Order: sequence, then C-alpha cells, then structure tokens
Amino acid sequence: MTEIAFTLNGTHMYVSAPPTRSLLDWLREDIGLTGTKEGCNEGDCGACTVMVTDERGPRALNGCLLLLAQLDGKTVHTVEGLAPPTGDLHPVQQALIDHHGSQCGFCTPGIAISLATAHTLGRTDHDTVLAGNLCRCTGYAPIIRAARAAQSPPSPFILAQISSGGARGEARRRGADSPPPGLHPRSTDDLAHLYARRPDATLIAGATDLGLRLTKDLADLPDPIFLSDIEDLRRIEPQGNSLRIGAAVTIEDLRAALVSHIPGMADLLGRFASLQIRNAATIGGNIANGSPIGDTPPALIALGATLHLRRGEARRDMPLEAFFLDYRKQDRLPGEFIEAVTIPATAPALRGYKLSKRFDQDISTLCGCFNLCIAEGVVTSARVAFGGMAGIPKRAPAVEAALLGQPWTLATIEAARPAFAADFTPMSDMRASAAYRLDAAANLLVRYFHDLAGQTVSIRELRA
Repeated sequence: MTEIAFTLNGTHMYVSAPPTRSLLDWLREDIGLTGTKEGCNEGDCGACTVMVTDERGPRALNGCLLLLAQLDGKTVHTVEGLAPPTGDLHPVQQALIDHHGSQCGFCTPGIAISLATAHTLGRTDHDTVLAGNLCRCTGYAPIIRAARAAQSPPSPFILAQISSGGARGEARRRGADSPPPGLHPRSTDDLAHLYARRPDATLIAGATDLGLRLTKDLADLPDPIFLSDIEDLRRIEPQGNSLRIGAAVTIEDLRAALVSHIPGMADLLGRFASLQIRNAATIGGNIANGSPIGDTPPALIALGATLHLRRGEARRDMPLEAFFLDYRKQDRLPGEFIEAVTIPATAPALRGYKLSKRFDQDISTLCGCFNLCIAEGVVTSARVAFGGMAGIPKRAPAVEAALLGQPWTLATIEAARPAFAADFTPMSDMRASAAYRLDAAANLLVRYFHDLAGQTVSIRELRA
C-alpha cells in the first residue's frame, strides 16, 4: 500500500491503495463513481476515458490502464465532474443531447470526456480525438455533428478546476507523506542507482502494455518503479544535427515534435493506437517492449537511430537495430534501462507505411519504413526496415543491396522483389499469410517510389 494524493473533480483525495490498482477499478468499486465504464479493459474502446491534468496540460487517458500511483499530484476529471454545480451541462454534453449522439449510452461518458478534453485544448480534429472511442450503436455522424456544434471557447468551469500538483501540495501542508522514493524516482540518476540495486523491479512508464498483465492476465507487477516524474527522461533535446529523445517522451509528444522535423515519421505515429494511448505510451517503452510489430522501431532503424542505455553510472550506445536479438529478447543487462534514443534532426525522404485491418487503432499486419538518398537519379544510400516480417523489427540488407547504385526506377524496384524473400521469412497468422506479407512489403517499395515522386498514395486521399 502507498499514499497517493490527487484532485478528483475538484476535491483533494488522499488514497491508501496498492500503487498498481487501476483508476477504473478504484472509481467504480471503491468510491462508487460508475459513470466511467468498463468495456474492453485493455485501452481499445475508450469507455473508461478520463481527463488527467498536470503541468503539461490536460490529456485524455484510458482509466483502465491508468494506475493510481501515476496520478500522484495530478488532477483527474471523470464524466461526473464535467457539469458545474449550477446543474448546467458542459457544452459537449448538451451538444450530444441536441444532436442525438447517444443510443445505449455505454460509450457516451468516454466520448464526452474525449470531446471535453479537446474542447479545453481548442482542438477541432474530431476524427483523431475520437479514434479511441468505440461506439457500436449510435454511429459517428451524430457524434461528429455534436462535436462541431460544441466548437466554442473552452468552458471556464473546466479551466477553473484544473490545477497541477494541487493535491500533493495540500497533502504536504497537512503533513502527509510523499510517495516512497523507491516508487517515484525524480531524476535519471536516482533511477539508475535504484534500478542497479533492484534489477528485478518492474519499470512502469505509460503502462499501456504492462497494464494488460493486470487487466487480462490478472498478474501482479512486482516491485514497481514509476518513471512518470522523471523530467529529464521527458525531454526532446536538439544536439547539432540530431535530436535526443528521452525514453519517457510520450508518442503523442514525439509525434507533435516531429511534424516540423521528420513529417514522414510524424505521419506514421498518427497511426499508433489512439490518442488516449499515445498520450500515455512512451518511446522507450515501445522499444523495450521488443514486439516484432511495434510501430516505432522500423522507423527508428530506417533513420539509423542510436540507442542510449544506462546501468548505474555506466552508459553505452548502440545502433538501435543491434538491440533486438530474437523474439522478445534484447541486448539489455540486468539493472540496465533505456535512457534515450538519438535520431537525425531531419530526414526528408523517410516514409513509414502501416498496413492493418483498420486504419485507426489497430495492430500492424506489417509496417515498412524507407529512407533512401537519390542523387542524379541513382540510389546512393538506402535504409529499409520492417516490422511484422520477422521475430524482431528488422532491417532489409538484401533489399538495400539490390537498390544501391541502381537507377531509381520501377524496373529497379521490380528487380529487387526477390530480395525481400532473402531478408524475411514471415509467418502466417490471423492477420495475414506469409505470401501476402512478402508481396505487400515489396508493394510498399513501389508506393514509396510514387510517394517520393509527389503522387498521392494515402488511402484517405485516393479515389477510384
């Protein structure tokens, strides 16, 4: 048990609970706030969406994967906290009523929170905001109409209630203990020393993957160490012609930062899960997870990224592609953690293409990333990497060799097709057959050719 302090719907809360208890379970079972719904319990449906605010501003997050210890010092709003005490509804709640945006209503609280968070931030990209909220009966047309109708200056009630660190500051004034230092290290140095002494501890950043051990496997996360308060792990720092990205930078923060640096990777990150997941998941977690279908490693490998590892006072660097040894096996020592990853500051030719059964919030069937340099019509350098084609995210050396020194033409690409089978022996599973994956991977190189030529390749822009 640990003492956790945060603000919930304007009230300071002081909670003694297991640090890995989910916010969703605590809300519904411990204090009876049942407006936040349990649907999939794995971050896919959005019925459990809550608004969490700290010094970085408000974010929509999945309550089912949000652990109580991650909330220390933060402000939380649930659907019960959207309407002011006067009884008036929040603008998005009223709009959902006016535009018939609810039938069974199970998904509606999460949709209202997602829209209210966007409303507070002045966001109007409603399709993106709602991509993580599943509605099976109403249909999205009336919900989008409601979202558009609610586009107006942010609600002063919501802004007035938002604070950062209020609960923790109040707790300290009242003499309440801060979380044990072993639970929330405050710096990378603290983490390094702590993890070196406790190499079997569980490092928890966004908990979007580890949280499934709790909700699906009903397992425990022994000896947790939370990384969310380590400011130096959340930085993106320009270093000459490179960007050093801290391991705890969220996918959404990274996507926003890369729009002006590497738009090809920013576009790919827009296909990463949903906004709620991107607001929590971290770049370090996605790498350390070691999944062969993780969305960031293929792009990082194509960029020639360098991984920075730390163990106590010892640091070492390696090409990111060397980190992945075998399925779920990485080159990482006990007590060693990912500190940062460095990528070029710009990569105008980088493109990433994700194939999946759904456009939004789906696991990759495969993900192909390409970064070629073409000089006077000839390929002078090539980095090609794929996820979903092997037991690890993997570079394609045979494909690269087939392209290097060759004219950049469709004929060269066609001649390089057999090289894909030399690089990869994909598996057949519920998402695709091995033959489909090989054909699709080669076809993505064709897509890349047309993309660099300035032709429309986005499935959202193509028309028959």
